[in-house]
Amino acid sequence: MKWYLPATLIASFSILSCSNSEEKSVYDSDISIDLSERSFTEDGEQHVIPVEVQIPEDGRYAVRVYVRCDSCVLWLEDYVDNKDDRTYNVTGDMVIDDLIRVNTVMGSPFAAGTHNMKLHCSDPAAVVNRLEMNLIKEHKASPQVINGTTEGDDWSLVWSDEFDYEGHADTTKWTYDIGDWGWGNNELQYYTELDTQNAYVSNGTLKITGRQADNGNWTSARLTTRGKTAFTYGKIEFRAKVPTDRGTWSAGWLLGNSYLDEISWPYCGEIDVLECVGYEINDSTGAGFNHGTCHTPKYYFKKGNQISAIIAMDSMHAQFHTYAVEWDEKEVRAYVDGEHYYTYDKNADELEWPFDQPQNIIINLAIGGGWGGLKGLDPNMTDPTYELDYVRVYNRVDSSEL
Repeated sequence: MKWYLPATLIASFSILSCSNSEEKSVYDSDISIDLSERSFTEDGEQHVIPVEVQIPEDGRYAVRVYVRCDSCVLWLEDYVDNKDDRTYNVTGDMVIDDLIRVNTVMGSPFAAGTHNMKLHCSDPAAVVNRLEMNLIKEHKASPQVINGTTEGDDWSLVWSDEFDYEGHADTTKWTYDIGDWGWGNNELQYYTELDTQNAYVSNGTLKITGRQADNGNWTSARLTTRGKTAFTYGKIEFRAKVPTDRGTWSAGWLLGNSYLDEISWPYCGEIDVLECVGYEINDSTGAGFNHGTCHTPKYYFKKGNQISAIIAMDSMHAQFHTYAVEWDEKEVRAYVDGEHYYTYDKNADELEWPFDQPQNIIINLAIGGGWGGLKGLDPNMTDPTYELDYVRVYNRVDSSEL
């Protein structure tokens, strides 16, 4: 039987071929597992094939499934025996709509070691021939950590990107995350690398723009300080405008430097500073809401007990607003334009307080997903843009030292 490469795989390869030399071709197989002699078994309402995978190196992987079916949906579950009774979908839905298909998902995160997985399929009659994976980008934690002081009556700038240059985002400060594996939220976009169609700096601001291809697929950008600089304590500010389009999900946030793959979260900790979805924002006036949240092993949204707060805002799309957190040994406090609206102060143990460990900054524009796409996508949405004037980090100091 002849296999062929679909347009989605060719497009993914085109994106990778323009990337930096650290990345490998999508066609290089580090892992290849023959599944042709295995058939699906019932697991509740699911049809699954258990598979053990040896991941050789921490990083982002391309995942390919060779399958024959009339019409089916597949997805790969990682850490099936995890202690938290979580379901880790590390590919998103892989939709097969013709007889024979090679389906590739890009950027799935895996830590080195043995992974007990399950390949799920909606059609028990589907024939899966092979599961392949290859490393496309090595994982690098931030080698530099700026440990903030927490005493003093003023703030001193210790790190920033003022976006006072032209072209690509500064790669001495930012790493581009890549891929379309759903990002744990069933998001729709492919995050590209060094593509000025999705992320570019001009006239003093960074623009992150969602683009829709003729085939309906979306691309966007996600930048992180991971691999460059992480931070412990301080004040973190994002000055930004956000799009109002239904289906957009704008974010400026922090994620623990210890993150390797999905089982790391929320043990690594997450602090959401700027987080808003387009369907909550009025298209004309820009009136809407920003959400401040801390995710920890004890309190996070998949348990339904996350501790968060919202603040009403005006003109979110037309005026720059300053979104900030002040983070010390005991609290995380969130502000918009200097107005305090949220405090997280649960710090009894490491399950409540992972925030004594370094965090990396992330800025991204997602399309769709479990929250951003809750009310669907605006069919007339064209090039939604998330614009940042600066990202800054400050430490506490005595005013006499300034």
